Amino acid sequence: MSRIGKRPVAIPSGVTANIEGDTLSVKGPKGTLSMGMSDLIEYKLEDGEISVKPANDTRDARNHWGMQRTLVSNLVEGVTEGFSKVLEITGVGYRAQAQGKKLKLQLGYSHDVDLDVPEGLEVKTPDQTTVEISGIDKQAVGQFAAEIRRWRKPEPYKGKGIKYRGEYIFRKEGKKK
Repeated sequence: MSRIGKRPVAIPSGVTANIEGDTLSVKGPKGTLSMGMSDLIEYKLEDGEISVKPANDTRDARNHWGMQRTLVSNLVEGVTEGFSKVLEITGVGYRAQAQGKKLKLQLGYSHDVDLDVPEGLEVKTPDQTTVEISGIDKQAVGQFAAEIRRWRKPEPYKGKGIKYRGEYIFRKEGKKK
């Protein structure tokens, strides 16, 4: 039995939720998000909260229960507070610069890496070695951060590369003479 799935998701004031067909949409001060509902799960909207329960007692329904509740919670949190990820760039000559809807990265390649910022996301570069990604969709924020990080993952010897803020990079000792 899912401990997470048992708890209903509270809907704060200023946020409205709506169930139409097989789509759950949540509208708040930051925007509107929607998700497709699983057939294995029952969604109920009552008394200012959304409750999630398995539709039947099958193993698949129980497996989806906690995850679906978390997805509903992410919708509500996204339209009220939003999500953000911060990337830190380490390395001589490595830098980033946000230019409107483009992100320009200089990562030691023979060319600059120009990335288009997806719709609904906002990218800021407070300084040349920090990239802040924010938006209302948790999946989109995490996906774009992973795409940026993919260009130069942190390496264990000198620690050069792009890492998430707070991420620990396991360091290795170099070759001994």
